[in-house]
Amino acid sequence: MANGPSLNGKLITKFTGMLIMMLSGFMLLSAPWSVFYNEPEALRSLLISGVITFLSGFIAFILTKKHDHRNIRKKEGYIIVTLIYLSISFFGALPFYIGGTIPNFSDAFFESTSGIATTGATILTDIECLPKGLLFWRSMTHWIGGMGIIVLTLAILPILGVGGMQLFVAEVPGTTPSRLHPRITQTAKRLWGIYTGLTFILTVLLMLGGMDMFHSINHAFSTMATGGFSTQNDSIRGYSAYIQYIIILFMILGATSFSLHYFVLKGQFHKVLNNEEFLFFLKIMGAFTLFFCSILLLINQSEFEDTFRKSLFQVVSIVTTTGFTTTDYMEWQGFLWFFLFLLMFTGGCIGSTAGGIKMIRVLVLVKNTRLEFKRLLHPMAVIPVRINRKTIPQEIIHNFLAFFLLYMLLFMAGAASMTLFGLDFTSAIGASAATLGNIGPAIANVGPIESYANIPDPAKWILSFYMILGRLEIFTVLLLLSPSFWKN
Repeated sequence: MANGPSLNGKLITKFTGMLIMMLSGFMLLSAPWSVFYNEPEALRSLLISGVITFLSGFIAFILTKKHDHRNIRKKEGYIIVTLIYLSISFFGALPFYIGGTIPNFSDAFFESTSGIATTGATILTDIECLPKGLLFWRSMTHWIGGMGIIVLTLAILPILGVGGMQLFVAEVPGTTPSRLHPRITQTAKRLWGIYTGLTFILTVLLMLGGMDMFHSINHAFSTMATGGFSTQNDSIRGYSAYIQYIIILFMILGATSFSLHYFVLKGQFHKVLNNEEFLFFLKIMGAFTLFFCSILLLINQSEFEDTFRKSLFQVVSIVTTTGFTTTDYMEWQGFLWFFLFLLMFTGGCIGSTAGGIKMIRVLVLVKNTRLEFKRLLHPMAVIPVRINRKTIPQEIIHNFLAFFLLYMLLFMAGAASMTLFGLDFTSAIGASAATLGNIGPAIANVGPIESYANIPDPAKWILSFYMILGRLEIFTVLLLLSPSFWKN
């Protein structure tokens, strides 16, 4: 059998260089905040980091300038997307490291990866001591990682030709251009347009609730990206009920498929109201909110509205993989935070900014399991799994089963590795689930009022890798570790 064409290293280098240069522009957008708040050291670290980032990307680009980058194939798409997220994590760490705010590079890389992967796990024990310019950069990594820097590139650089499809699919699994527009650049523009619009609306609503502009923008970035970085040590706990309810709403919007947002703008409300994944998503959050609220009211005899809001906020925050907190749920009864831990294995809707397994996979697996009982009773009957009245092909079900099995194996491997580095069992399973699911706060010593600061450096690198695995939905990254991938 003849070998196929080899991987195009120059194309990969050129496109990676282009995106690294773009990252430097976002980095420099944080500098005005350091000027405004009179932070010379933070300004210096941002400017130096921006220059280093730009020159690194420019050198990679200029060395391959004449090479055609419009015909990106599937294999090259997977490599580029993985390289981009690793590169952004590396260069994104520079402002923290160069300025000495986070003097340990392992910690700086962890914080940067957590931002770009929209995880929200942090090594910082005193967030409020960070300069405002670096706080803004920290939130900015969330925002560009939420919808995806590849999707942004496709929106503003319509010169990629058909190769843009391979990058889109590698970064945003489950969202196909045909659902919004047959042209990939138009899809990217509409996704980022909706994302930017919702971020602006949320910023205004937070300011109307008494939050100042700086904190409003930062929290809007983190909420719409379902990331969870806050500018406050106590996350959202110190803010009013109005602000907490607004953030609850927008966490749900961020974790809803952006295809549905587009249908709402087009007035096609029936497509939203009849979407089984979205309805399942709402039912899961509603059912667990009522469960938590009922138990807490029964045990603590506390005030209803406050208990309901805390229950709703934590359930939504975990399911949407945002990771904001309004209470220390580790103070709840053990079986309650155990159920919160189980919710870490759900996630938002596919095609959203949320991480996790995703509701569509959970729904299909639940339906398929239920139908297996019918198939056992009627072995000759053909009983397909249907979502939105459409039959799900068997190969899709097999893909979901493989994803779920691989996800659980990775979770167990991550937990086992954390115990080897000295974490207790509960913290180990929490750290593994929270990073792979891009959630952030977990349970025990990595719970809602704790940080990942005391985890050994080698363990932080493993968890950083897990955050990228979760952001790119496992297969995109693990394909590169397969020997067959590198065969022509």
